[in-house]
Amino acid sequence: MSMEVSGNYKDYKNDYLERLQEGKNKTKEVGKEQGAGNKTERIPVPKDEYISSEKFGSRPSGLYCMGQDENGNPKVIYDDPKKADGADAERKEQPKVKSGSRKDDVEEVTGNTDAVDREIEKLKKRKQQLEQQIKAASGDEEKIKELENKLSQIEAELSQKDNDTYRRQNAVIF
Repeated sequence: MSMEVSGNYKDYKNDYLERLQEGKNKTKEVGKEQGAGNKTERIPVPKDEYISSEKFGSRPSGLYCMGQDENGNPKVIYDDPKKADGADAERKEQPKVKSGSRKDDVEEVTGNTDAVDREIEKLKKRKQQLEQQIKAASGDEEKIKELENKLSQIEAELSQKDNDTYRRQNAVIF
């Protein structure tokens, strides 16, 4: 199958370009009919503009800020620019949340870390036993290497478990 591509681009018609040119010509004609000296009637092009705080007001709108609710608890307040023209009085009531006072929220919890402490003590005893076995097996190299591997595993486990974070996570709470 063969295909022939025409290399003459002058034959190619672009309807969009023609419509654009016709539109320009029509606007020129309309402008001449209405009086070409009146160019201020054009639609202004939107552009960004700086508005000083003096002109706009004391504080900008559309911002988040920290405030307090009716109970004195911290709350995020959004200053809505759509409601800035006096619609603050029409604000919907915020649903009441449980008061954040510490007296209401106090709940005593006790935790028991005895099981964790026993586990750590077992690991420490196992470490001491392995150290003694290494000292006792001074002639056998294979046995010493095996015991040292076990000792390093025990030490890694101890370093992971012998801290307050691990105790808190594994405490029995009642």
